[in-house]
Amino acid sequence: MNRNELFFGVDVGSVSTNLVAMEPTGQVVKKVYLRTEGNPVAAVQKIFTQLGREFAKAKVLGVGVTGSGRQLIGAILGADVVKNEITAHGVAALQAEPKVRTVVEIGGQDSKIIILRDGVAVDFGMNTVCAAGTGSFLDQQANRLNLPVSELGTLALRARHPVRIAGRCSVFAESEMIHKQQMGHRLEDIVAGLCAALVRNYLNNVAKGKEIQPPVLFQGGVAANAGIKKAFEDELGFPVIVPQYYDVMGAWGAALIAREEQVNYQKTSFRGLKFCEEEIKISSFECPDCANRCEVITVMVAGAKISGWGDRCGKWQRINTEATG
Repeated sequence: MNRNELFFGVDVGSVSTNLVAMEPTGQVVKKVYLRTEGNPVAAVQKIFTQLGREFAKAKVLGVGVTGSGRQLIGAILGADVVKNEITAHGVAALQAEPKVRTVVEIGGQDSKIIILRDGVAVDFGMNTVCAAGTGSFLDQQANRLNLPVSELGTLALRARHPVRIAGRCSVFAESEMIHKQQMGHRLEDIVAGLCAALVRNYLNNVAKGKEIQPPVLFQGGVAANAGIKKAFEDELGFPVIVPQYYDVMGAWGAALIAREEQVNYQKTSFRGLKFCEEEIKISSFECPDCANRCEVITVMVAGAKISGWGDRCGKWQRINTEATG
């Protein structure tokens, strides 16, 4: 296995931070799934510390970053490409299944749908209000039932008579689950009902108005739940595919995009593994220069300002570019 030259892809989310180390061929040689725990900087440093032992001699050709924390982590890493999650997940889905027409992605705090036609994303949707259709809600219910979240799927598959649970609101869904338990319903039937409720919530909100056509790829950490997969297949009436790298598809997509765009940046801007040992400080201030009163974020690494953003006019971005250029 050739590990002398690699592309890195990083997906920084509110619940998990994921990394993929990829060969120039597109083959994944390493994937890491780590809980963010409210500190994306520490999570990324921990991941790259682990990688340093394994890939210390590898030549990094490019780095791509995506996810809700992409701007911050992209600045710290010296990423060559910073892309939104829709683009990253779409690119990875097409790499896994070139004929894919629908991507269903459910993560810890958000969920999304991507509609692809002839290899191009033509529409998408994301959850905006409630966490009832996300992995965090499953985590909460697993904890309440004193079960590992990994067992919910297999438990749901053993259901004989799944109960009906309203899934539009996480608070109401939990109350209804407790009520079903008190009535004496079997745990398997309740968990299967929960899976079905989550899927209905997704289809009625995130996917509302979207034309879901097969092949459908199911991505994100929740794709590991066999009960959710079956519930989707029951609702849609056709098979749903869980790709090999379902839990790190955003990171894989970021690495693939870094490879595609290498022609534009030629040589990587990656700061190297030394950043794992450097002191990183993040601060913010309100710019007083106009009525917009923009909140500007600044990043300091080893005492040097490396990035700033948040201003509408671009003033602080220009200042930081000049300072580091």
